[in-house]
Amino acid sequence: MSRREKLEEMLKSSPDDPFLNYGLAMEEAREGNLDAALAQLDRVLKLDPNYVAAYFQQGQLLAGADRIDESRARLTLGIEVADRVGDAHAAGEMREFLGALPE
Repeated sequence: MSRREKLEEMLKSSPDDPFLNYGLAMEEAREGNLDAALAQLDRVLKLDPNYVAAYFQQGQLLAGADRIDESRARLTLGIEVADRVGDAHAAGEMREFLGALPE
């Protein structure tokens, strides 16, 4: 059974688990399914608006797809959330990534 299949199986019994949904989003991204990955990350954020890693991943995926303005917006929101929940490490990583985006 693949990692994706395992996640999908676990999600059947826990469809609202942010961690499992995040894992599926990462599988979508790894498989090159950008739109599916972004949609799955949106689901994570609906389930848990404080799931800081989802903002960072969306920012990175959007930047990789040359959707720089969208990436900036997502990272900026992620930094605000990270600051609010006290995740200084994630906030710092997102600030660094944001600063490295092309103009």
